[in-house]
Amino acid sequence: MKTIDDFNFDNKKALIRVDFNVPLNGDFQVTDTTRIEAAKPTIDKILKDGGSAVLMSHLGRPQGFQDEFSLKHIVAKASEILGVEVKFVEDCVGEKAEAAVAELKAGEVLLLENLRYYAEETKGDEAFAEKLSKLGDIYVNDAFGTAHRAHASTTIVAQFFPEAKCFGYLLAKEIESIEKVMSTGEKPVTAILGGSKVSSKITIIENILDKVDNLIIGGGMTYTFVKAKGGKVGNSICEDDKQELALDILKQAEAKGVKVYIPVDVVAADDFSNTANTQVSPVDAIPDGWEGLDAGPKTLEIFKDVILSSKTILWNGPVGVFEMESFSKGTISVGDYIAEATEKGAFSLVGGGDSVAAVKQFGFQDKVSYVSTGGGAMLESLEGKTLPGIAAILA
Repeated sequence: MKTIDDFNFDNKKALIRVDFNVPLNGDFQVTDTTRIEAAKPTIDKILKDGGSAVLMSHLGRPQGFQDEFSLKHIVAKASEILGVEVKFVEDCVGEKAEAAVAELKAGEVLLLENLRYYAEETKGDEAFAEKLSKLGDIYVNDAFGTAHRAHASTTIVAQFFPEAKCFGYLLAKEIESIEKVMSTGEKPVTAILGGSKVSSKITIIENILDKVDNLIIGGGMTYTFVKAKGGKVGNSICEDDKQELALDILKQAEAKGVKVYIPVDVVAADDFSNTANTQVSPVDAIPDGWEGLDAGPKTLEIFKDVILSSKTILWNGPVGVFEMESFSKGTISVGDYIAEATEKGAFSLVGGGDSVAAVKQFGFQDKVSYVSTGGGAMLESLEGKTLPGIAAILA
């Protein structure tokens, strides 16, 4: 696996695919800088070597040239975070872009305009990728968030750099972290899977059953499993058409010697609201008109024991409706247990949109080993798929 440490960028122009698809408010100010910060170590190394950095990214889903999706809006914030004035050019291919790159000196950074202003980007157009390839001497992919897309800038462009392509630090760390969970991590390995639907996690569950020792099921998925086993789940979210699947997962887990932990009690509410009446109920005897919205105290004690005895931990999905304070205790507690296990030497990987949001909201970023920057890419990796953006560098 070639990373930027395998290259000296002295007097070279690095064409870097970053993921600067960051949220902006109504005044076009960046409201979450995580992705820009994540790219900084890679850019720093290139500049320190005596090279220059040409950054390419998309922002949102523009239909043609729409000003609100222009990357010019993030130049000031990127300059502040990178500690160097970021130059900007109002195109990503063609004469304007090539002229701006030609003027770039060692130690300088240039940000290209939104790649998705061109439909050719998402179509993975080869001629468009070739135009991009003219803008650098070495191609660096550091955008894990888009590594599952076979787009021109994430995958196709790599073929024009047969001997001069590599992973940036961020993408290399993502690959390494997933490998730890899936193959090289110390046992026991525990996967905590939450979220609302079994259907959205089925391929992940089936793929990781060969890799984990413990599987903790939480969140809305719980009730499909409980109902499948004959329990009463009241008004709780439940996929009735996935009950056979849930039972099959339990059978597969048993056959592979994987211990599955499903909540035994829940915090139930009489309405999907932060101000609803609540009661702690056995998970298989939730009264009619009530719905389970968080893990209960006995469940959390069981989860705690499992997590604290684990050496490798994957957390994908919250165990309750953490967005409402009344139902956030379970997710916060799981975060606390993972943080404690990590402090004692376990490796912990958090990935997937909602669990990452929870980790940020409750301040666990620095208490776990690694927080993945890619939602869809992370999920596809856990499903065992080879991501096109990664395959293109390894080819």
